[in-house]
Amino acid sequence: MKQSYAQSLQIAALYIGTIVGAGFSTGQEIIQFYSRYGIFALYAIFIATLLFIWLGYKIMMLAASLQAKSYEDLNIALFGNKIGKSISWFMLIVLLGVCSIMLAGAGAVFEENWKIPSQIGLLVTVIATFFIVRRGLNAIFFVNSIVVPIMILFTFILFFDAINAPQFLFYLDSNIIHAPAWRAIATPFVYVALNLALAQAVLVPIGTKIKDKKTLRNGAIFAGLGIGFMVSVAHFTLVTHYGEIKHLAIPMGGIAATIGVFIYVLYIIVIYAEIFTTLVANIYGVTLQTKQYINLPTTLIYGLTLFICFLLAHIGFERLLSTLYQVFGFISLAWLAILIYYRKKAT
Repeated sequence: MKQSYAQSLQIAALYIGTIVGAGFSTGQEIIQFYSRYGIFALYAIFIATLLFIWLGYKIMMLAASLQAKSYEDLNIALFGNKIGKSISWFMLIVLLGVCSIMLAGAGAVFEENWKIPSQIGLLVTVIATFFIVRRGLNAIFFVNSIVVPIMILFTFILFFDAINAPQFLFYLDSNIIHAPAWRAIATPFVYVALNLALAQAVLVPIGTKIKDKKTLRNGAIFAGLGIGFMVSVAHFTLVTHYGEIKHLAIPMGGIAATIGVFIYVLYIIVIYAEIFTTLVANIYGVTLQTKQYINLPTTLIYGLTLFICFLLAHIGFERLLSTLYQVFGFISLAWLAILIYYRKKAT
């Protein structure tokens, strides 16, 4: 029993580490998807939490029933052979783009905050990622089991500081933060669709490996509640300080800087850790997908994938990715709808 719950917590940590990335830690993702809707953000967070629990579990159980080798097997089950393969190839391009952006972000963290050349940051991140992913899913579980509690701790620190602020929750239902209320109805579905469509690269191999229904269900519950809790706490923190950080590119960093140097340093470490966990998870998923088409040793595919991402990180792939991501958003919503209505028994 204890081993089952421990494994569920590992699943939850990996799930959370994949979803809660650099966009979350900067605060921009929370503002765009939640905080700008004022009081309606609470509804959006609640719905998103339920969807992360239900659909995360459904993906893992479908993977277990299909004995899926990669996310392509799941997409073929959902959409059929031709469309499923096309979506998987498009996802591969987007995932490579996301990985290249994560690498570029890691280099920027080294250069802008630690005064270390970005090239060194890129190389350190590539090497560390290579040695983690080549050890397999267990090593990725282990990394996230360390990083995710640090993320939660940092979120708690900022939240407790916000509680003591005189303007705590002042902006929650204020006209200063506003957006059409009807958009709040759609935002949790968009947020979950974008995140789960990418996270399936990790959730599918988890389901295939673990298989046990109860362990996967508990892992999805822990993860969904964890994501919902972290988003809620970040939301309350941001709306409390909204008057101070509304013009900042990295709102959470602005809040951290007001608390003290130690907290700000911790914030930078969290940013890098979230970039790293997202990168590791996506490289692992991309490699599983690629291995179905290329008959090369897995370790070599890891190396080649990282090398491609390393090159893309230097050639401004961000602009191309922003275009691809808009298309990916529409595909993700269609993917989410099919997943919701997919009725094949996952046992």
